[in-house]
Amino acid sequence: MSHPRKLVHTTRMPLRWGDMDAMGHVNNTVYFRYMEQARIEWFYAFAKKIDTAPYAEQGPIIINASCTFLEPLVYPGDLEVKMFLGELGRSSFASHYEISMNAKRYAEGSAKMVWIDRKTGRSMALPESLRSMLERV
Repeated sequence: MSHPRKLVHTTRMPLRWGDMDAMGHVNNTVYFRYMEQARIEWFYAFAKKIDTAPYAEQGPIIINASCTFLEPLVYPGDLEVKMFLGELGRSSFASHYEISMNAKRYAEGSAKMVWIDRKTGRSMALPESLRSMLERV
């Protein structure tokens, strides 16, 4: 069953010369950094909308991440990374990404995040206030 994806954040960033490898294109590991940047920007913007004090001992971790490389990115250029939210689980939520340059898609990725108790390292149910807000996005 396919779950709808909701666009929650778009970021733009310059492709950096240092992102490329000896093969003359952006190194595959850097795509995960691009997705991370979009995710962190979204988290910070999202955190401004909620009271984060109750979550001091809790937070998300990534349990898996993937990237499908459609075309090699080559310097120079400006990237656009779109972040989408996907399925909400009891203790997790899915995020999906599109990496484009000049309106052409170069990669697609995803990361599943699980909400954990930072003291125990164990997963826990998404807080109801957080779940409610994610559902409204």
